[in-house]
Amino acid sequence: MKKFLSILAFCALLSLQQSDSKEIVGQLAYLAGIQINGPDPTDIQVKDNRFYDRVLKDQSLGFGETYMAGWWDVDNLDECMFRIMRANVGSRFKKSFSFYWAYLKAKLLNKQDKEGSLDVIHQHYQIGNDLYRAMLDPTMTYSCGYWKNAKNLEEAQIAKYDLIARKLGIKKGMRVLDIGCGWGGFARYVSSIYGAKVVAITLSENQASIAREVCKGLDVEIRVQDYRDIDEKFDRIVEIGMFEHVGKKNYREFMEICHRSLHEGGMVMLHTIGNNQSVVVSDPWIDKYIFPGGELPSISHIGKSIEGLFVMEDWHNFGTHYDKTLMAWFKNFDSHWSELKDSYPPEFYRMWKYYLLSCAGAFRARECQLWQVVLVKNGVLGGYETVR
Repeated sequence: MKKFLSILAFCALLSLQQSDSKEIVGQLAYLAGIQINGPDPTDIQVKDNRFYDRVLKDQSLGFGETYMAGWWDVDNLDECMFRIMRANVGSRFKKSFSFYWAYLKAKLLNKQDKEGSLDVIHQHYQIGNDLYRAMLDPTMTYSCGYWKNAKNLEEAQIAKYDLIARKLGIKKGMRVLDIGCGWGGFARYVSSIYGAKVVAITLSENQASIAREVCKGLDVEIRVQDYRDIDEKFDRIVEIGMFEHVGKKNYREFMEICHRSLHEGGMVMLHTIGNNQSVVVSDPWIDKYIFPGGELPSISHIGKSIEGLFVMEDWHNFGTHYDKTLMAWFKNFDSHWSELKDSYPPEFYRMWKYYLLSCAGAFRARECQLWQVVLVKNGVLGGYETVR
């Protein structure tokens, strides 16, 4: 019955060719079980009627920007976004001119070349260590935690580090390359707990300065270096939440660099957000405000990039754990905003809230995944033992 009503609503929407934008947006919201100015915590409360035209014109970008501007609000933003994404409301829109322009640029340009890769560093990762200290756990880990047996965010992040170390069979004395090391949490963990010798690279000076502090006294070298400049051998290579910035045009080169940088039998851990579909254009709001040049790989993207180079020994999806991680980050961010607000522009709070909670909704709706993929040069003789 519910499905039938949704079909009727969509048919009604298609017939509204001459109706105003308010009615069309209301019909779209209905498909997701949301009422405009309704009584429920997931219902959208419109504060400025310009919202309707803007959403129809600019779609995802307009929806996010009008939230930042305060043109609409909702008590339960993450659940509202979950409903919108689970109902696949975005597919009801016709592609806009801006979409085709973004598509053309993505086809013609390599936005993640050496120069382009610095855009997200300057806009996102250099934004301020004070923000990340307040939002993240004490390990300063900015990627999905592993909540299987964890009671809090710090435990989830340490469990994730340990899961990676066990999946890769890291042992004392092994030489490990950490590509996109963040603030040094994983490098510190595997060096102090497993006795690994770590080379950790990042493009962010802010991250490197903290990473050097937390890894002081350990067998860890922190470098500000592009992965394309690596020219030495390792026993293991780890990428945690960096592959989303590599870009489809560079996936094969990334894997070739990993392959040539490993000893025989060496292993790669690919810890990445994944997309259910192979797409060329990223979400325009996320691309503009949060991760410029970011691209989520699909299963086929990864498959093509490793063909003839690695044996895929294990593929683990725990995307629902990112929902919990993002909600924990938002709770920390929200509770510390009074200490941060003087360092950021007025619209930053609503922008960051929209980022964290809309992403939580996306993972909850299974729109996005979190994959850990174990890749082995020439495979594991006798077979790989799965670790969970």
